[in-house]
Amino acid sequence: MLVGGFGTRLRPLTLTTPKPILPVGHRPMIEGTVAQLAAHGVEEVVLSLGFRPDAFVDAFPDGRCAGLPLVYAVEPEPLDTAGAVRFAAEHGRVDDTFLVVNGDVVADVDIGALVAFHRLRGAEGTLHLTAVEDPSAFGVVATDEAGRVLAFVEKPRREEAPSNLISAGTYVLEPSVLDRIPSGRRVSIERETFPAMVAEGRLYAHHLPGYWLDTGTPAQYLRANLDLCGGLRRQEAPPALADGAVVEAGATVEGSVLEPGARVAAGAQVRDALLLAGAVVEPDAVVADSIVGPDAVVGRGASLLDGCVIGAGQRIAPGLELRGRRVPEPEG
Repeated sequence: MLVGGFGTRLRPLTLTTPKPILPVGHRPMIEGTVAQLAAHGVEEVVLSLGFRPDAFVDAFPDGRCAGLPLVYAVEPEPLDTAGAVRFAAEHGRVDDTFLVVNGDVVADVDIGALVAFHRLRGAEGTLHLTAVEDPSAFGVVATDEAGRVLAFVEKPRREEAPSNLISAGTYVLEPSVLDRIPSGRRVSIERETFPAMVAEGRLYAHHLPGYWLDTGTPAQYLRANLDLCGGLRRQEAPPALADGAVVEAGATVEGSVLEPGARVAAGAQVRDALLLAGAVVEPDAVVADSIVGPDAVVGRGASLLDGCVIGAGQRIAPGLELRGRRVPEPEG
């Protein structure tokens, strides 16, 4: 599982917390993914780590996640996607068919069906495909009738995309793929490894319908929480209000998710928002389409509108109105 990124698009939420540890439905994002893997027979997970590996150790001090043992593979330097796969696989002593999963994607993937397709085709690698409206931000895949990949185009212009099916971040690979990845340097699996496999007719892809979301931006991360707690996933929906969250009499909370210890005071309004652990919305404040980070405080009568993201421990002054702002603002 690739979980070593810096999560720059989600700052300030990821300034100190790796993206896969941010909660979705009251538990770390990574835990929901691992639970799905466990349900499909996976017995061990190797985490390819880079940014803040200590945070994963702290989150899972017994070395287990969703009942599965974890192996920590900490890159000495960033190795890009293929380099990270090889490093983690070697660290975990992988010697048979294995899965690669991106840790910042939430999806309902039938892993059993994907592996069965892979084995039926005798593939060296098989990609999970999902359909999207605009494929220009992703790796776009075109296949023949048997599912053999004919073209793998990374982030094409929309009008030049060969299809609207994208590589959705879950791969079934044979150990021979590791021999294709040079050691000791950065290697992109999308730009180097997969195109080489396409040229040899060894890469296949399988479109599986179902829920899929890349959580890389604040809007997508917020959507992941609202969708899960709103019952739009295959799995059982957790309650929108976690144990320990408090909504005082006279407050209004609609279509929102509150993590443990979050509190909405009397007269406050929270709509289509996410309040992380310990966040406080004081009387008569408004939070809409926004995320309030852990232990942050929205002062009396303040308003956060149109996609605001408030970092951990920040305080929004009483009466202040912000639209689409991040506090603190990301550098650069």
